[in-house]
Amino acid sequence: MQKHRRLLLSLMALLTIILAGCFQGEQSLGSEEMDPPPNDEEAAETDEDAVTNVNTEEKNNKEEKKGDDNSASSETVDRQLYLLDANGMVASQTLQLPQAESNEVAKQALEYLVKDGPVSSLLPNGFQAVLPAGTQINSLNIQDNGTMIIDVSEEFKNYQAKNELKILQAMTFTVTQFDSVENMKLRINGENQDTMPVDGTPIGKGYSRVNGINLMQSEVDLLDSKPVTLYYPSAQGDNQYFVPVTQHINVEDGGLYGAMVKTLMEGPETVTNLQHVFNNSAEMTTAPSLNEGVLEVIFDQDVLQDTDNAVISNEVMETLVRTLTQDEEVEAVEVKVEDVETLFNENGEPYTEPVTTQSFFSTEKL
Repeated sequence: MQKHRRLLLSLMALLTIILAGCFQGEQSLGSEEMDPPPNDEEAAETDEDAVTNVNTEEKNNKEEKKGDDNSASSETVDRQLYLLDANGMVASQTLQLPQAESNEVAKQALEYLVKDGPVSSLLPNGFQAVLPAGTQINSLNIQDNGTMIIDVSEEFKNYQAKNELKILQAMTFTVTQFDSVENMKLRINGENQDTMPVDGTPIGKGYSRVNGINLMQSEVDLLDSKPVTLYYPSAQGDNQYFVPVTQHINVEDGGLYGAMVKTLMEGPETVTNLQHVFNNSAEMTTAPSLNEGVLEVIFDQDVLQDTDNAVISNEVMETLVRTLTQDEEVEAVEVKVEDVETLFNENGEPYTEPVTTQSFFSTEKL
């Protein structure tokens, strides 16, 4: 009996030790550091941040691309457009147009001649577009001989007869600024036009700068004279520009170039907005001479604006160069003054080389 009692006590002691060890193990496990499960609100915030970051990046990328596109579309180029000034004369204005594809520059230039078109916000004070509102430039086709065929829409016919020549001249001088274009022909919705649609001005095989612009009546005998285009300065407010005028002049002993210079020095024949920029006492001392494309013109000192500093008026120089380089054989003009070694412009810059038309505006190939 006593033996069984000792055995029972031993078993109870063993059980106590085992239970104590298990309790200690549970405490040890509970004391280990563990990351708490994520809070639902915190998880939602994390997801929203990720989405926001992605959307922001996409937005920035789109804005950056949009900025690049705007930068490309904001590129402009100087282009001569022949418009009507406040006195109803056709004159060029150099405007900044959006950069166009190389095969679209002439079409774009014509589109900017349309009333109420894209040129409206660019027009200088006193100037207006020449083509009837709503006119569409359907297509352009340049031939090997330099003739540009211009196809326009029916709206082109909506003009007054008195403006017909001005429209024809403005179109012709605008497209022939490109050095591959010699003349223009007209189509209306694909149909060839031998004459203009309102007043019947002949177009024939093509209309070119030879046909003239701002035609002036002259008192000279037409049979013994030659038509030339002369450039005279004009102004509309602060806007200084040049107006081309075609008139007949007598060609005498000084030859064609001498006659052109003499006519410029006399000034415009009629009372207009055209300016006379030569001093009345100025004279040519010898007839102009052409050598390898450079036309030499020599004056006495009365042609100068400032004799002491050998300054020649910018308008005098530009009038001469624009006019004389109308002749295909004249590439540049060298103006000289007796007893003056070097001429200067109004900014004090010396004329060290013959002056070309590109000094004032440039032509572009198509």
